[in-house]
Amino acid sequence: MDVDLIFKIAAVGILVSVINLLLQRSGRDDQAMLTSVAALVIVLAVVVQKISDLFSMIKRLFGF
Repeated sequence: MDVDLIFKIAAVGILVSVINLLLQRSGRDDQAMLTSVAALVIVLAVVVQKISDLFSMIKRLFGF
């Protein structure tokens, strides 16, 4: 497993939590929620891409 992927996901999580905290303290709860949803979509896109790469590698390995 690629350790860089874990660090990227952790960095996104830390960054989003700081942004959410700042937005919630300033009274912008809607924008804080949108930030969380956007970060979730970004992380899911990265994970889905890695899963797709895994399936492609397995497909090539078994010659399908």
